[in-house]
Amino acid sequence: MAEQNNNETDLTVGFISSAVAVILFGSNFVPVKKFDTGDGMFLQWILCTAIWTVSLVVNLLLHCPKFWPLAMLGGFIWATGNITVVPIVKTIGLGLGLLIWGSFNSLTGWASSRFGWFGMDPEEVSRPLLNYIGAGLSVISAVIFLFIKSEVPSLTCSLDTTPLLTERAVNSTQTNGLDYSWTKKLSQFQNRLLGCVLAVVSGILYGCSFVPVIYIKDHGKRNDSIYAGSSQYDLDYVFAHFSGIFVTSTVYFLVYCMIMKNNPKVYPQAILPGFFSGVLWALASCCWFIANHSLSAVISFPIITAGPGLIAAMWGIFVFKEIKGIKNYVLITLAFFIILSGALATAFSKV
Repeated sequence: MAEQNNNETDLTVGFISSAVAVILFGSNFVPVKKFDTGDGMFLQWILCTAIWTVSLVVNLLLHCPKFWPLAMLGGFIWATGNITVVPIVKTIGLGLGLLIWGSFNSLTGWASSRFGWFGMDPEEVSRPLLNYIGAGLSVISAVIFLFIKSEVPSLTCSLDTTPLLTERAVNSTQTNGLDYSWTKKLSQFQNRLLGCVLAVVSGILYGCSFVPVIYIKDHGKRNDSIYAGSSQYDLDYVFAHFSGIFVTSTVYFLVYCMIMKNNPKVYPQAILPGFFSGVLWALASCCWFIANHSLSAVISFPIITAGPGLIAAMWGIFVFKEIKGIKNYVLITLAFFIILSGALATAFSKV
């Protein structure tokens, strides 16, 4: 009876954490919506600074659990995937880029956990068919968002630096301040090929960002492993994971400064809104870590990667008035039911 109660508690905590993560991931770029963020490089560094700050607070609240350097690799993987967003948007546009990297993110994260890739233990579910259906519906919802159009003022830059947080309803190639003149030397086919390849790589990297933490946890159960006795609570790895994000983004930003000949495009008005956006992203990610612990990644990934697009679309309709027209409303309604069906299928596959 006690074990059953614990399982029910884990499921409740997991689904609540997933819901909070979806809301925050879909809303975190609202603070910087009205500010010019240029090519996004400065903004991503401010975001990552906020992310690391949140992780430091979480680490102190958890009484500084053991720091495993391998967990930093997950942050490096995430930040490396993150840095490809700018050239992707420049070459194939935000809409197609989101469709590709979002789908590969969802499928990679789900499949690696479900089938035990990269040295992880495979996750078992009570109803595998429902789990497959949930993962498939998650990808289908991304396709629908590709066809939703929005009206974005030309002076407003809504480009963010992470697939999970991007306003997925926006289908625009506006990249305010980007100077990727080298892309103009490529043919239309080469541009499209490059963008698609980068989007696939970015999606796979995002989907693999939790692998090091899950690997450490799985091998912590084995006495013959160097990770023997490591914590089984995912949140204990947040500080190391986010430290990897901050260090990697700092290195990339310094390289960017050198490429720009020590004249980077800095936007002071975006600092406070950008920092707040980073805090929201970090809190969402902490909820994702909790959901991974309570539900496992094979459940959390399809839910958390599909939901933010719907939340962002709601912001676009009710607050920013960017999404209008019966066609868009029908598509968003359809996407809502697909996401809801996918989430329910994924949830019941665990029960």
